[in-house]
Amino acid sequence: MENKQQISAFKKQLIALQITLKEDNLNGESATRIVELDQSSVGRLSRMDAMQAQAMAQENGRRRIQKLGLIDAALQRIIDNAFGICLSCDEEIALKRLEFDPTSTLCIGCANLKENQQE
Repeated sequence: MENKQQISAFKKQLIALQITLKEDNLNGESATRIVELDQSSVGRLSRMDAMQAQAMAQENGRRRIQKLGLIDAALQRIIDNAFGICLSCDEEIALKRLEFDPTSTLCIGCANLKENQQE
């Protein structure tokens, strides 16, 4: 990707998303705490609801951490002047694809090929 303004805009977008996800991680920590098993303070169904909410919060946290890794990798590709280049075929990734997800590492053709191989 040659346009420095576009790369700068993607970098700002990635950093803003990174900050948001880190804040969400801090805010979500209380939801992943161990659920108390004291039946005198919480009924069985309420405890089951709390355990389900805890599991969902843990999965959301896992996804945030995974996305943070993708963001870090994208920011590193910007530093390495490799942002917007498909990791599989070394062709440029379409601007629309990067606008949709600036952490994309594959062009649409290689992404489709990878998806078809997984089926």
